[in-house]
Parts: sequence; C-alpha cells; structure tokens
Amino acid sequence: MEKTILKVEGMSSDHCVVSVVTSVEALPGVAKASVNLAAKIVAVEYDPSQIALNKIKEKIEEQGYDVL
Repeated sequence: MEKTILKVEGMSSDHCVVSVVTSVEALPGVAKASVNLAAKIVAVEYDPSQIALNKIKEKIEEQGYDVL
C-alpha cells in the first residue's frame, strides 16, 4: 500500500467530504480516503499495482473539485 496527500480546492462542507470519500473509496485498489477540510487535503491509501494515482485524481475532479 502507498499513501499520498493531495491538495484539493473547492471543498467547503460535509457534503463535499462525503462526495470525495465515497467516490474515491469505491475505486478498485483504494483502501481508504479521508478529507481535512481546513487544510484542503485528501489523504489516500491505495495499491499502485491496482490503480494509478492519476485515476484517483480524475475521480476527485469528476466530483467538481480541483486537484492541485
């Protein structure tokens, strides 16, 4: 497993947290996702042999947020 921290703009409420966590954790190879609204970060634990980091970023952007 690998862990990464992504800087994400546009999240402002608990709804944003649920949207990001639910969509990212649904991806195959992702073990856990968590959001820190104050720091504007998403922490993701994933298996790089099953999913590329780029696909995780794309999923967050599909929810309407900007991954920096």
